[in-house]
This record gives sequence, C-alpha cells and structure tokens, in this order.
Amino acid sequence: MDAARQALLDALAAHEPADDDERRDRDAIAALVTATPRCFDRDLYEPGHITGSAFVLDARSGRLLLHHHRRLDRWLQLGGHDEGEHDPLQTALREAQEESGLSDLAPLSTTILDLDVHAIPAAKGEPPHLHHDVRYALATRTPGEIAQAAESLALQWFPLDEAVALMDEPGATRALRRLASLAVTLGPG
Repeated sequence: MDAARQALLDALAAHEPADDDERRDRDAIAALVTATPRCFDRDLYEPGHITGSAFVLDARSGRLLLHHHRRLDRWLQLGGHDEGEHDPLQTALREAQEESGLSDLAPLSTTILDLDVHAIPAAKGEPPHLHHDVRYALATRTPGEIAQAAESLALQWFPLDEAVALMDEPGATRALRRLASLAVTLGPG
C-alpha cells in the first residue's frame, strides 16, 4: 500500500459517520482505496474514483460559497478531480481556488467534514460513473475577491439555510449541518 492511499485510509478510519448513508459511503471509499492504486485517477470509471470537494465559508459572515455548475445545472460546493495530488484535501484546496479565484483559502480542519458517493452522468466521452467524494471545510477572509470560472453559470455566497434549500440533497444537508457547528466556532472577525 502506497503512502497516499494509506493516509486516506487512516483519515477514513478516523472519521465518524453521521448516519448509515455516510457509513456506507465511507466503507465504499475505503474499499476503492484498498482495491486499487488507481483510485485517484479520473479515468477509473468502475467503480469510480476519488474526488475532493470544499465547503467554503466566509470566515466573517458564515455564508457559504456555491457555484451553479454549468454541466450539471445545480448549485454545488466547489471541488473536483485529483490532478496528481493523491490527497483529497489538497485536491479540494486547488479546485476551490481555481473555481473561486480566492487565494487565501485555508482548512477549518484537516479532518474530513463529510463523505459522499454519488452518480455522475455520462458526458464528453466519459461513461456514467461514481465520484467517491471526500469533503472538507475551508474558509476565506476575502469573500469579495471571488472570480467566476468557466464551468460555473454563477458563483454566489449564501446563508447556510438557503444553501441547504438550493442544494436539496441529503449528503449536502448532512455536510452543512456539520459545517454550521464549525461556523459557530469561527466567530466574528
């Protein structure tokens, strides 16, 4: 087992799932990481691949940054595919920076916020597949510096309760519930 996969397995083992759905997803992600050294490769379609995503908070207001994903036509957290990091936190940081234009992003914690395995429809020569998404909480102190990326129809800050309604998905609701408890610890300023 290489060091990157072992580090992810250790992080997964340390993560306490919030419910049976997340427990099932944690087990599926661990099985993928254990089974194949290619688990981070975006062209591994069966059973899918590891992705890293970021729930980005404005450290002062506690608002969440979402982007309206062009291809999926949904409001989502930032994130995406590994590009050689072999570390979902580093993938989440890079993707969030690329998709938001924010250069000061920092983890609220280096531990996993949430885990979610979800289906991705076929597109651009890729078959339908699963994203084994490892999610983290990030924060910025420069929310006014967002810059919309090409893959977004819009990029906007939302109060957490509005984000729950916009995302309208059980895994996101679970992650936002955890994020709300982290946001309380941020406080003003």
